[in-house]
Amino acid sequence: MTLRTFRWTTLLVSALLSGPAIAQTATPAATDAASGDKGAAKIEADIGSKPEKPDADMAKVLAALKALDPKPLPKLTAAEARQQPSAADAAMKVLRDEDHSTLPDTGVMTKNILVDGGKGKIVATVYTPATATGPLPVVVYYHGGGFVIADNATYDATPRTLSKAVNAVFVSVEYSKAPEHKFPAAHDDAVAAYKWVTQNAASIGGDPTKIALLGESAGGNLAVNVAIAARDQNLTKPMREVIVYPMAGTNLDSPSYKEHAAAKPLDKPMMEWFYKNLTNSPADMQDPRLDIVGKADLHGLAPATVVTDEIDPLNSEGQALAVKLKQAGVTVDAQDYKGVTHEFFGMGLVVDKAKTAEDVAAKDLKAAFAGQ
Repeated sequence: MTLRTFRWTTLLVSALLSGPAIAQTATPAATDAASGDKGAAKIEADIGSKPEKPDADMAKVLAALKALDPKPLPKLTAAEARQQPSAADAAMKVLRDEDHSTLPDTGVMTKNILVDGGKGKIVATVYTPATATGPLPVVVYYHGGGFVIADNATYDATPRTLSKAVNAVFVSVEYSKAPEHKFPAAHDDAVAAYKWVTQNAASIGGDPTKIALLGESAGGNLAVNVAIAARDQNLTKPMREVIVYPMAGTNLDSPSYKEHAAAKPLDKPMMEWFYKNLTNSPADMQDPRLDIVGKADLHGLAPATVVTDEIDPLNSEGQALAVKLKQAGVTVDAQDYKGVTHEFFGMGLVVDKAKTAEDVAAKDLKAAFAGQ
């Protein structure tokens, strides 16, 4: 497979800040392999949406998701939406259909603990390699779900896979969800939980001097904000941030929002619904904790790995975040994966490019913990 490293330009940042559409920026000359042997019409029939060139692996997952028949989230209450089949469920269906084992990896042990949240204790799931000896590095992990849906169990694959690959303790934080807990409740929980981990790492077999952050989608937003809070509140500085297709801006008229407005499993109406549930008023959309690419100060943050995916309304803001981090003097390993969609990360057992992305994240985390 071909892994593309995006050639960053400031043009994309300008588009995210100002709103008008721009022409697509150039990508490296190397091209990805064809998206399998399915024709566009067949893929469209399988996934139930406009074919946006998912590769063969991703198309299988999208077809499986369609077969699970999730209802459109904007037509549901938050409670109803949390009961709908997820992309993770679709990946598990592909595993079952292809006779792969669906049992959890016995090489990783898990337990639930209580950690500090913004307004009291919250649950976190601790992942520890079964072969662990001595204090291990710690990665504080924040899952996705638009700040409204999903939980640690939905996003079990990422911390389980990377805990073993990195040989690190992962702490997956079950932060508060909207609309029951509006902005900035999740952000307050994320910072409080990170502070707890820095102070109590030894109690979970962790090394308090070696801590990193990883977040996907809404969790990617939280990871960036925790890194900023660590800088501003003089907390232990993370050694690296891994930021995966983050909710990093509030411009819902960006190039990728226009191009992938009807993408699966994440589309523009879903994002509008997430923000409607999350925010107290339109003024919240201007807060630098939500509009990171527009208003946040990113100077002085630790090196970052930024993962983006082609078929995703959030692609533009993820790439713009990488640009802004570089402009702030942060070392960035930015990877843009073609032919895959939002939620592909963590699907390494069924999507080859997910496995590649997970390997890159593991490599960067291991290098950071080794002081490289």
